[in-house]
Amino acid sequence: MPRGSVDMHLLFTPRRWCSGWCAPMPTSRPARYGITRAQWAVLAKVERAEGMKQTELAEQMEMQPITLTRLIDRLCDNGWIERRSDDSDRRVNRLYLRKAARPLLGKLSGVALRN
Repeated sequence: MPRGSVDMHLLFTPRRWCSGWCAPMPTSRPARYGITRAQWAVLAKVERAEGMKQTELAEQMEMQPITLTRLIDRLCDNGWIERRSDDSDRRVNRLYLRKAARPLLGKLSGVALRN
């Protein structure tokens, strides 16, 4: 993890684990940058493990693969994530951040630090 960056995993901890001591972040904060909290969570996970399989990400996020596919479709359309075919298995998609996502993640980590 780059020095000074926020551990994005902590930002998306399920409420049941932190109720009582962890105030939820208003969803409007990421929205002002044109992104949802779910999309932000995907970007943060991909940033931490670029090249991860789409199926691995779905498991980690405890999300149905079709739901994640739709989120990734939107992130690809916005130019923030890129899908690449796996060299050894053409059925597998690996996920990578695009350059446009890095400044956005920097802004969003600033939002997280202010809360």
